[in-house]
Amino acid sequence: MVYRPLRYEQMMRAAEAYDVRARRMFGGMGVYTGEKMFAFLLEDDIGLKLCPEDLEEAMKLPGAGPMRPDKDTEPMREYVKMPKQVLDDLESFLFWVERSATYARCKLSNTA
Repeated sequence: MVYRPLRYEQMMRAAEAYDVRARRMFGGMGVYTGEKMFAFLLEDDIGLKLCPEDLEEAMKLPGAGPMRPDKDTEPMREYVKMPKQVLDDLESFLFWVERSATYARCKLSNTA
């Protein structure tokens, strides 16, 4: 059986401009632009990788928190679990996906 997180289609549509692909990992699914992962999907949660300033801003959103592959693991570094109110608001969700994908792409170009 193929694993597909509940918000897989939403994530892939929102990030299609960033030439994305997804693959299973840590019991969830990583979403990549180029060779850099910028999102992690687990069940109905989406975690986005953000630069330090955006991460700080996102963590202040009601319902946001650290993204963990499971409750017994350390949080994923630079990732925030986006709150349901952001996931359910297309404009807000697209804003954060763009921030995340751009950050990942900048990190890729800085390491080349």
